[in-house]
Amino acid sequence: MNEHHSPLPGRRATRTRALLLPALLLAVTAAYAGVPAPGADSVQAYRRIQCSVEDGRPAVYGWTGRAYSRVPGEPDRLLFTVDGMNIRRCGTVEDPERGRGFRLVSKEILLYRDPKSGKVLTDWQNPWTGETVRVVHVANDPVNQPATFPIGRDGRPFALPVSVSGDHWWLTATVPLFYRNPLGGDFQQYVGGMYHATEMFNFMGRTADLAPDAGDTADIGIGWVRISGWLPWMEMGGRAGEIYFHTAGRKLERYDQLADVLLDEIEANYPGYDAPPPLDDARPNETSWTYFRKQIEGAQ
Repeated sequence: MNEHHSPLPGRRATRTRALLLPALLLAVTAAYAGVPAPGADSVQAYRRIQCSVEDGRPAVYGWTGRAYSRVPGEPDRLLFTVDGMNIRRCGTVEDPERGRGFRLVSKEILLYRDPKSGKVLTDWQNPWTGETVRVVHVANDPVNQPATFPIGRDGRPFALPVSVSGDHWWLTATVPLFYRNPLGGDFQQYVGGMYHATEMFNFMGRTADLAPDAGDTADIGIGWVRISGWLPWMEMGGRAGEIYFHTAGRKLERYDQLADVLLDEIEANYPGYDAPPPLDDARPNETSWTYFRKQIEGAQ
């Protein structure tokens, strides 16, 4: 909006602003309609997005997409199509100062498939090295989250960071990662080679599912992007470049709604991934890098 500014607005300008104020307030209120109130309402809405407000009830996310290379001086290459799943559940936890919250426990799988045939890969010919390598799919158990409470660690009420348009909402989360590579040695800080990646998540749905009186769960669409260094099983060593994933999916009503390729692989090769971990699971989290290390150590 273009308007003339003066140090002391005249009566007409003051009156005009007075008339516009209620309309502006109404527009702001409408823009934020459907956003849960900070505190307990936001925690409940977030829990409904992530899993279920019923303790122990399993929830399943499924997604699909593609993985590409990015190497300086050459066009990006389509390396794989991917199919992923995460099965989870939530349980209520209490804190005398932060209130009643929840903790999420989960496990996940990501399969790499040949982009032409669609077959799940067991080995892969590296186009840069010419070597044929064994493919190690992602099978992370567990992937748990810290508890979420109505009052945050900073003493402020938890506020669900959603954007709203009409009767729809969306939430974006960018997670930069930079930590010691699990495959590194005792002198990692001297030679570099830290694990450096970024994960980007999108969640979206209808505002009615965020209301305090909504049902047990919510109908959620998701997007997931990851940018990282080469996967360890690709045996790229220190070659320049990175890999990025671009995927989308949704929260499913039932486990058997997962893609057939996931259902078949879980039945054949990943027993136990049809159910989430127990609510009291205290194991350290698994990553694709720590899982790969265990596979290598187990083969030695």
